[in-house]
Amino acid sequence: MRILVVEDDVSLADGLVTALKRDGHTVDLLQDGIHALEALTNERFDLVILDLGLPRLDGFSVLKQLRSNKNSTPVLILTARDAIEDKVEGLDLGADDYLVKPFDVIELKARIRALLRRSNGRSVSEIHYRNLTLFPESHKVVYQEKDINLTRREFTLLHELISQPGHVYTRDVLLQLIYGWEDNVDSNALEVHIHHLRKKIFPDLIRTIRGIGYVADKKVE
Repeated sequence: MRILVVEDDVSLADGLVTALKRDGHTVDLLQDGIHALEALTNERFDLVILDLGLPRLDGFSVLKQLRSNKNSTPVLILTARDAIEDKVEGLDLGADDYLVKPFDVIELKARIRALLRRSNGRSVSEIHYRNLTLFPESHKVVYQEKDINLTRREFTLLHELISQPGHVYTRDVLLQLIYGWEDNVDSNALEVHIHHLRKKIFPDLIRTIRGIGYVADKKVE
């Protein structure tokens, strides 16, 4: 999943990014509300972790504008503000969860997993596609009763495609999903990941839509 962390405490932000990347997420970081709102307006994220005490535009204002723009991206507020009034305001403005600093990373990750499952319309922790089963929380993939070893980015790509079979993804959307704003991405990086997935699982797992992108077809074996 692609997560946007909006946090101006550099040390905390770096720790969050590192911890979430270890779980296989693509993570982008911003440190003020204006840039966060711009990014959320122009790009797609699966989840936002939002501090409230941000420079230029505070977290409540970001959240209010986000929801007024009909953007339903899940938002987890992560803040030192522990007053009940702040919690109520955040939830009333459209936040999906509210966690007070200091926090336990294990709890944060559990809340993230729950929000991502909910936003994808799934209460179960596995995805079935043809003879393939994917377990998002453990990053395990089983095909025809055999475990398939995937890299973090291969797993992220596969997860996205089979979560919405029949949906055609453009090349740019998939690159953002698996690399975020990372620099120095090879021009053929996406094609390499697609090739590896086809080779490791089965050749017609992902279909190329020439000039547009890629799709996992709605087929049942």
